[in-house]
Amino acid sequence: MRKGVQKIFSEVAETYELVNHLLTFGLDILWRKKAARRAAKAGGSLWLDICSGTGEMALNLSRLAGQKAKVISVDFSEPMIGKARERRKFSSLLFVLAEASYLPFPNQTFDLITISFATRNINPRREILVEHLQEFYRVLKTGGHFVNLETSQPSSKVMRRLFHLYIKLVVKKIGFLLSGSKAGYSYLAFTIPRFYSPEEFSSILREAGFSQVTHKRLSLGVSAIHTALK
Repeated sequence: MRKGVQKIFSEVAETYELVNHLLTFGLDILWRKKAARRAAKAGGSLWLDICSGTGEMALNLSRLAGQKAKVISVDFSEPMIGKARERRKFSSLLFVLAEASYLPFPNQTFDLITISFATRNINPRREILVEHLQEFYRVLKTGGHFVNLETSQPSSKVMRRLFHLYIKLVVKKIGFLLSGSKAGYSYLAFTIPRFYSPEEFSSILREAGFSQVTHKRLSLGVSAIHTALK
């Protein structure tokens, strides 16, 4: 499973941002900025962006951090993190090639941890997702904040059905046409409708050990920001 997902993201690295922006009509840019602003309020001097991909969230965090905090961008795909390195020229931004399931950092290292549009990729089963979240919890300082931005399930049944229909009819086809990766966007079209509602994911965060879990639905519920505390 891990190698298959790694291969998929290696295939789509070159066009990943463009396809995301087009498929979301640019809303993913706004969602990331909103999540980054919320995350930056946590303060502290060391921040971690997990499953960072081409580094969009890490870049937003770096802009907000200024000289106050270092941002470490972690991803398991060499082409993805290579793309991030090539385009993100910030002295406060560092890059690490690593697995989200085994982070190469000591316990209680970071004041803030973020992840955006990647949680559903570490979710083949609920228990595996909990294990990953517990690894994030391990490297987060006591009192530190976790911010999760992910696609979600609208509360309205009508909106949910329309959202799932859009994913089925548009994401797979347009993603393939623009990226050339049929497997990549078939996979993404499969994972999005199967991710948890905000209430369910909040429960999973608590199961992993987090407290003070809150969520905010975005754009009629097709995306959500979860925040939690260690």
